[in-house]
Amino acid sequence: MARIPTVPEAEAGVLGRLVYRLVRRRYGAVPEPFAVIRHHRGLFWSALVAELALQRAARVLPARVRELAVYRTATVVGCSWCVDFGTMLQRLGGLDVERLARIDAYATDPLYTRAERLAVAYADAMTATPPTVTDAQVAQLEREFGRAGLLELTQSIAVENQRARANHALGIVDQGFDAACRVRSGEREPAQAPGQ
Repeated sequence: MARIPTVPEAEAGVLGRLVYRLVRRRYGAVPEPFAVIRHHRGLFWSALVAELALQRAARVLPARVRELAVYRTATVVGCSWCVDFGTMLQRLGGLDVERLARIDAYATDPLYTRAERLAVAYADAMTATPPTVTDAQVAQLEREFGRAGLLELTQSIAVENQRARANHALGIVDQGFDAACRVRSGEREPAQAPGQ
């Protein structure tokens, strides 16, 4: 259960109820992050518009490359909700989700292409604390994907870092969108803050 309760549909307001119905129709359930952020109506609309705009704008990279980098970011941060929802989106998009279980071996696994390996390595470098991105890595990505592709990849990974870290902080966990894929138990556990 999230650390902040969701806003029930009956209390979401007229426009909020409309959004709830639309996303329920599209995904089968109201995504919990939307229902939690509904407590702050300005942020709710800001997040909704930003997500829709990113979805429409992200058309330069092949979806399989972009979504794999986003998925990797979610697993590194440890956001089980993002892994769950992202796996469902990949499955609905016709992408091969069976290979997601092997993402930790992306650097050598023949299931991953050169472009996918570069994108996942970039996701790792951007998500590391502190980030470990190098000039050479960015130059290689620009050669591979072009400047617009590099910027799309960078923005997609950065936004997923924001989503995953916010969900993790608010205790939002997998919702059952795709039961076949979970954050594996061997991944990093968050450090406890002093005094906890």
